Amino acid sequence: MTYQRFVLSQSIIFMASSMIFPFYILLLRNVGDSYSQFGWAYGLFALTSALAYPLIGKLSDRIGDQNLLLFYSLAMAVILLFFPLVTEVWQVYVLQMTMGVLGAVQKNTEKTTLARKVEKVKAGAAIGRYHFWTSVGAAIAIIVTGYLVDFLTIGAIFYLASLLYVVSGIVLWKNNHSEKVKQIPEQKRTADM
Repeated sequence: MTYQRFVLSQSIIFMASSMIFPFYILLLRNVGDSYSQFGWAYGLFALTSALAYPLIGKLSDRIGDQNLLLFYSLAMAVILLFFPLVTEVWQVYVLQMTMGVLGAVQKNTEKTTLARKVEKVKAGAAIGRYHFWTSVGAAIAIIVTGYLVDFLTIGAIFYLASLLYVVSGIVLWKNNHSEKVKQIPEQKRTADM
C-alpha cells in the first residue's frame, strides 16, 4: 500500500466517522432512558478496545496492515447498516462492543502503518501532513452532514457513512490488487533468469 493510498483511505474513514458521530448521540438518546446508559455504551466501547489491542497488534504483524484496514473498512460498512434499526439498549451495547474491537483495529493499524511508511528522519512532518489531510476530511464531512440532516433522516446519514467505508475499502483493495499484479511480472522475470 502506498502512503498516498493510505492517507486517502484514512481520510475517507475519518469523513465517514465524523459524519455519524454528532448524530450518533441523538440516535442513542432515542433508544436509551438515561445518561448512565450513555456511560455504559461508551465504557463498553473503550473497554473492548483496550482488551483487543494486544491481539490486534500481533495480527498486524502477522497478516499485514493493509489487510486489517480493509477488514476494518468493510466491517464498519456492515455495522453502520444496523444502527438505524436499533430499538433496544442491549443492541446498542452489542454494537458498541463490536465497534470497540473495530476501533482498536483502526487505531492500532493506523499507527503501525505510519511507523512503517514514514522516514524516521522526517516522521514528524509526515505525520503532521497525515493528520492535516484526515482532519480536513473530517471537518468537511461534519459541515456537509449538518446540511444533509435537514433533508435526510439520521438513518440515511448512517447509510451514507456506510457507503464511504465501502469506498475506503475499495481504495485499499485496488491498491492491494494492483501491487499483486505488479509482482507477477517481477516474479516471472526472476524465474526466467
